[in-house]
Amino acid sequence: MSSPLGRPLLVANPSAGGGRDGVLPRLTAALTARGLEHDVVVTGGRLDATSIARRAVEEDGRRFVVAVGGDGTVQEVVNGLVDAETGTVRGDRPVLGVVAGGTGCDFSRTFGLDRAPEVVADHLLGEHTLPIDLGRVRLTGMDGRPRTVLFANVAEAGYGATVISLASRLPRRLGQVRYAAAVMGAVARFRHVETTVTVDQGTRTEPLCNVVVANGQFFGSGMQVAPRALPYDDRFNVQTWGGTPADVVRALPQLRKGTHLARSDVREWQSASVEVDAATPLLVEADGELLGRTPASFDLLHRVLDLKL
Repeated sequence: MSSPLGRPLLVANPSAGGGRDGVLPRLTAALTARGLEHDVVVTGGRLDATSIARRAVEEDGRRFVVAVGGDGTVQEVVNGLVDAETGTVRGDRPVLGVVAGGTGCDFSRTFGLDRAPEVVADHLLGEHTLPIDLGRVRLTGMDGRPRTVLFANVAEAGYGATVISLASRLPRRLGQVRYAAAVMGAVARFRHVETTVTVDQGTRTEPLCNVVVANGQFFGSGMQVAPRALPYDDRFNVQTWGGTPADVVRALPQLRKGTHLARSDVREWQSASVEVDAATPLLVEADGELLGRTPASFDLLHRVLDLKL
C-alpha cells in the first residue's frame, strides 16, 4: 500500500543499519510486512543526509522523508528539508519521520517515539502529523567563518559542547563509553567563563559553566534536561549553569529525572530568542554535533515542519 503522505524515503545512518539485528533491516522488514512501499538511502558521510533530503523534496517531489539514526542524522535531514538562512521550507510542505538508531535519538523521546523499529513502523502508517518548531543558530564555525544551522532538539554552549568535542576525537567503536570518558575529561579542561546571556526577559552577565538552549526535552541518552520544553510553543527552554563541571557531573542523577531545575546554581527561562557571548569564546554544539563558537544567536522557526506521529 502507499502512504497518504507519499512514498517514504528512509535516510539511514550506516550505524543504524548494520547487521541482522540493526535498526534499518528490522524497520524495512516491518514496513514490508505491513505492505508499505518505501525506498532506502544509506548515507556515506558527514552532511550526506542533508543533500539527500534536499534532493528528495526539491528534485524528486517527495513529501515524506524519514531519518533513521541518531540526533545528528535528524539534524542533517531537517537542514535538507528547510533552508537555514531564510527559514523557507523546501518542496511541498515535507513531513519528517524519525526512527531512533545509531548511538541514540533523544529527539524522539519527547514524542514517545523511542521505541523498537517494529513499533515505530506502525507510526509511519496513516496521516497523523504534528507541526513542530526548529531551532536556528547563527555562530562562528570551527573554520572561523559565519555559519547558520538548524537543530531539532537541544543546543549547548560551554561545558556540554566541550564534552562533544572530546567525544568526537575518540573511536566511535567505543559507543556510549566515549561519552562517559569525555564527560570526565572535560571536567579537567573546562573552567568558568564570564558569559553574557540575553533572553526575552533581559540580559545577565556572570561566570557560567554551561548554557542550554532546548527545543526538545531530552539529551545525553535519556537525561531530561528540559522537562518544560515544548517543541511547538515558539519558545526555547533556556538554562544557565553557574556551578562547576564537577557539579554538573554530580547532578547527573537529577538530570535523569528532570529534577535539577530546583538547584540553586541553575537558572531557567522560556524565550523565543537567545544571545550568548563570552569573554573567551565557548564551543557550541547542537543535537550532539559540534558546530562552532560563540558569539551565538538562537531563534525559532515556529511550526515550520510536520513530524509524523
